Amino acid sequence: MEVDIIEFKAPTESNKALFIWDLQAGYSHAYIYERVSSAFSSFGPLFLVKVLPNSPSVSPGFYSLVKFYCSRHALQAQRSTDGTLLFQSTPVKVRLSTRQAPFLQFDNQLLSHSRCLELANHCLGFNGWSTRIINLKVLPSDSLEEGQGHEASGRSQDVSGRSQEVSGRSQTTLRYGCLLELSFPQHGVSTRGVAVIEETFSLSGPAVCMQKHSKLQRWVRDKALVHAFSSVLLILLGDGRVMVELRPGDQLRLEDQPDEVIKVNELVTEPEEEEPADLAFS
Repeated sequence: MEVDIIEFKAPTESNKALFIWDLQAGYSHAYIYERVSSAFSSFGPLFLVKVLPNSPSVSPGFYSLVKFYCSRHALQAQRSTDGTLLFQSTPVKVRLSTRQAPFLQFDNQLLSHSRCLELANHCLGFNGWSTRIINLKVLPSDSLEEGQGHEASGRSQDVSGRSQEVSGRSQTTLRYGCLLELSFPQHGVSTRGVAVIEETFSLSGPAVCMQKHSKLQRWVRDKALVHAFSSVLLILLGDGRVMVELRPGDQLRLEDQPDEVIKVNELVTEPEEEEPADLAFS
């Protein structure tokens, strides 16, 4: 039986990428994106969809880049759509990539929180998994000395971290840690994820402090869930069934903090892929 393994990481293999061209110029970019996404997502979950205008040296129109999590889905999509009208009045060409293109390389990075949810819901259904927070709490900053209390002279100390005065303004560092459990009841499998996140900000009133607490609680939960999904393997069987397995590893405690503390100002959106300079097709 044919078996494919999907990880909660950006797919790096070239045989999961499709190139679609001969897309007509009479449609808008948004319309083409929607129709391409709809057509190819019917074969399996998609990691990437891009629609780009043709080079000025060729006829007006568009081409599209589609990347799947599963190579089997990509191959099925290519065989089923190549030479078809898809959504327009003339046939499109669909080819599999023969080698890794620079603009499709993601260094095997973990999926974002939203992509993890999208992939899990697509493969397992909305009721196929659940989470439970084991511990969510404020952590002391590394620079906070034991027994240090509130200070005077224009400086303030929050129990959540360190404070300092910068340019006459009092600042504090707020650090949160989260340990949660990710379960797949239908498969009898569960794992855990842990994350620590911090932000340094100016103290300008209790309302700001409450907003920061709320924001960091949400972000640290999201990051812990991403960490939990990183140990999950989805096994796609040839008959359409999906099994869940875990990478071997020890259970985590909140005290087992990750090597890197995520700082809020380091949280960035997923990078934009560079436009292709050299395409290879099969």
